[in-house]
Amino acid sequence: MEEKELRAVVVATLKTIAPEVEDAELRPDRPLRNQVDLDSMDWLNFLIGLHEKLKVDIPEADYARLVTLGDVLDYLKAKLK
Repeated sequence: MEEKELRAVVVATLKTIAPEVEDAELRPDRPLRNQVDLDSMDWLNFLIGLHEKLKVDIPEADYARLVTLGDVLDYLKAKLK
């Protein structure tokens, strides 16, 4: 999956939880939860949504590695190889 396509899936998943999200405003190097104002349950629902859409297992032990949009995209790219 190309990075542009993967980003579109990630943003679409994020919009199911925070419909006000504008893709163009998301910075890949800033904490995603802060940019979108997600609480811990929203964040968990986001990760579950990614799992369901992409069929990628995201173990709880990896949650701390997923801070920025860039982190999420890099992680998913590696898992999808």
